[in-house]
Amino acid sequence: MALTIELDVATADALRELAVEQQRSTDDVVRDALSAYVRSARRVLPKGVGKYHSGQSDVSEQARDILRDATRNGQWP
Repeated sequence: MALTIELDVATADALRELAVEQQRSTDDVVRDALSAYVRSARRVLPKGVGKYHSGQSDVSEQARDILRDATRNGQWP
């Protein structure tokens, strides 16, 4: 996939310097940076996850049963 981006002068200069320091092309530096960003951005959990305590210690082990019961009771979508 081809992508065109515009950088401000300071960012473009810093990118060129980094590429020279690492003896790599600017394309390689940008590809690696975007790849790392995409991997980290996808790890963001929805709001509220982990915010509430159910009082149960084995929720992950019983997830299927909990969701099945919630669906039957009209509590899940």
